[in-house]
Amino acid sequence: MSRYRVRQQDVKPYSPANHVGTRNYRMIGTETVGAKQVEMLIGEVEKGKGALAHAHPGIEQVCYLLEGNARVEVGGERFELAPGEACFFPPDAPHVFTVTSDRAKVMVIYAPPYEENPARTVRHG
Repeated sequence: MSRYRVRQQDVKPYSPANHVGTRNYRMIGTETVGAKQVEMLIGEVEKGKGALAHAHPGIEQVCYLLEGNARVEVGGERFELAPGEACFFPPDAPHVFTVTSDRAKVMVIYAPPYEENPARTVRHG
């Protein structure tokens, strides 16, 4: 087993706060490879589900859609996201991510790490 390679099948999924119909796999983080400045996860999301309106104070977030389609709301913009496209959620910006296809798979990057810490999120709406 590599100290730096992480396989999704070896990571225990969890249901993230402020999300519905979502299973996340924290691939890169303190507990997997010792990363301290960045966190990367894979989210598997059901149709019509995803992130409810919330923000992460002081944390930048990137979503890269691997499979499926989603509707994104951030900073007064609303747009559709397709596979191979990415979106950015600035620190403190309320955002919503809703899957519009049968299911979706998304890579999410946080910097600094969010670590599913309730103190690092603010619910909106």
